[in-house]
Amino acid sequence: MPALRPDLFRGLRAPTILAKALATESQATFFNISASSLTSKWMGDGEKLVRALFEAAAARQPAIIFVDELDSVMGSRGGHGGHGGQGESEAGRRLLTEFLVQFDGAASGAGRERVLVVGATNRPQEVDEAVRRRLTKRIYVPLPDEEGRKSVLSRMLKDQPHELSGAEVARLVESTAGYSASDLAALCKEAAMAPLRELRPERLLAVPAGGLRPLAWRDFAAALGAVRPSVAAASLGVYEQFTREYGTT
Repeated sequence: MPALRPDLFRGLRAPTILAKALATESQATFFNISASSLTSKWMGDGEKLVRALFEAAAARQPAIIFVDELDSVMGSRGGHGGHGGQGESEAGRRLLTEFLVQFDGAASGAGRERVLVVGATNRPQEVDEAVRRRLTKRIYVPLPDEEGRKSVLSRMLKDQPHELSGAEVARLVESTAGYSASDLAALCKEAAMAPLRELRPERLLAVPAGGLRPLAWRDFAAALGAVRPSVAAASLGVYEQFTREYGTT
């Protein structure tokens, strides 16, 4: 349906792109990297990809290299990461070593003064300590408080036709205690799909973009039953402990 009716799948119904905000605001060349884009079944290819990545960033600087799921690419060499075999472990160590070498080159200048490396992980305790030392700013992003949830929800509903009263928005904020910003986005997207699900397929293909009914409280009430908080209390304790030991402001 997003391919057939892109005019309907905008705003809350639009697909999300990881780190899109950072790429937009930075006004720099943006490299979005994950474990799958740096690994290969061929020996030595991973290291070549890492070298090529930093060379491309240097050529297009100012540039940002964003590494998602940092722990899966640069997990601790002490045993974390769940490597399946000796060959895979060796390949992972070689990839990590090459990244550290290239990282040092970027940090020391050498024509890479405007290359910034940013990583994200929900398992910071499993990131190799040599990587942790090089990522000098280690910032914990906590769950949004009541004011934060209100701000996130207000932004998401800003351009979305809805019939929520101020009291209903306050009720929604109260009902989402413990939700992350990602959870709130998923909640709003789930609610935003309700008007589409009410239409028969043939009607969905013909309805104008402005012909969908506004979102109502009942849509969010149903979404609250389908989208639950994704962050466990035990995980929060781990993050807070890591922040006390290694975090920066």
